[in-house]
Amino acid sequence: MALTSRSPSAPSTGNSSFSVLAIVIVAAIALAGGAVWWFFLRTPPKPPGPPPLTEEAREYVRSGFLALSEVEMKAAENYMMTTVVEITGKITNKGPRPISAVELTCLFRDPYGQVIHRERVPIVRRAPAKPFRPGDTRPFRMAFDSIPAGWNQVRPDLVIARIDFEDARP
Repeated sequence: MALTSRSPSAPSTGNSSFSVLAIVIVAAIALAGGAVWWFFLRTPPKPPGPPPLTEEAREYVRSGFLALSEVEMKAAENYMMTTVVEITGKITNKGPRPISAVELTCLFRDPYGQVIHRERVPIVRRAPAKPFRPGDTRPFRMAFDSIPAGWNQVRPDLVIARIDFEDARP
């Protein structure tokens, strides 16, 4: 009876195909895990915040050139059975410059005085045919339907957050 022996250099067909398959499976699982992490767990970058009030606009406000008056607040239920808070009033341009846009930041507070909701709202919008000229008074209306339940039910602080001046045209 003859004994056959394998030489050490002879390829092993069973083990090499198994190890290639295992490497491919591990790589596929790692790739799928990375894709799941990227899609579900990553935090998207925050969008840039609105631009701050310029020094020129800050001086316009400090000088008393923009005045809010007849500001009233009321609440009503809408057809979706949620409460909508509405703030109305008038804004007057008492300064020397025409304005193309004004935005307010409304700060809603809890009973302890802490800000619990902040919302930026335009009250004078760009209208090329109708700039907000010196001496003009315009009504405004702001509606809020997503104020947190911890709100103290007091009129929010209204802070002028943006003023765009009309370009000087010849």
